[in-house]
Amino acid sequence: MAGGRWPETAGSPPRRAWNGTMRRLKWIVAGLAVVAVLAGAGVRGWMRGPRPVGRPTGPPEGASWINLLDEAHAGNWRNATDDKDIFEIRDGMLHIYGRTIYPLRYVGYMSERFQDFDVHLEFKTARGANSGLFLRATPNDPVYRGFEIQILDDYGRRPSSHGTGAAYDVVTPMFNVTMPHGQWNSFDIHVHGKGLVVFVNGWKVIDTDFGYLKEPVGKFKVAFADLPLDGHLMLQDHGGEVWFRNIYVRPAVDAGR
Repeated sequence: MAGGRWPETAGSPPRRAWNGTMRRLKWIVAGLAVVAVLAGAGVRGWMRGPRPVGRPTGPPEGASWINLLDEAHAGNWRNATDDKDIFEIRDGMLHIYGRTIYPLRYVGYMSERFQDFDVHLEFKTARGANSGLFLRATPNDPVYRGFEIQILDDYGRRPSSHGTGAAYDVVTPMFNVTMPHGQWNSFDIHVHGKGLVVFVNGWKVIDTDFGYLKEPVGKFKVAFADLPLDGHLMLQDHGGEVWFRNIYVRPAVDAGR
């Protein structure tokens, strides 16, 4: 390099062009760095910044509500999948042991099918547990002839179609207001016709109409608009410990709707 200048020989980039290219590359790298910082701040802001805080709601009152875990009804819960011992009911609490993952099993309230109804239940999970509340489910096909409101140990995560309170893989809740594992949460759910309203810990997170879902969505082979309008209430055993209490159902006819 003579005299400290770039040798502009045949086939070599002119000095000004080279310097311009280097400046553009520096700006691109700097821009990417800013984007990365802002993206990280956004994630940290969700995790550490203000977020909705829910509080579990208590059991409902009134003669029209049926306590599915009281002495008169607790015996109607069964392993709806096979004969394996997967749960117990003691002191008004249903405990799923979560000892195995596959095949997925379901604890069902088998003495009655529900059509239009309201349901309240409270649950807590062990660390990393996964479960779900299945509504209008069919024992031999609860996934595709019913639908799931997801239960997951996902405190502090962004809401998703696989998160607590979601209509699994189809409808994402507006907020994730779950409590940490080991603490109680509540669902208050209204299922009327093809309408679904879900409250988690007192916050309305879903208000939707399956009647609009005329084509299969997510992993499901059937359109939610075509799902049965009656079925059993089931709880999923997905390989993690989960506890349930205060499971109350109010059929729509009793609710005056």
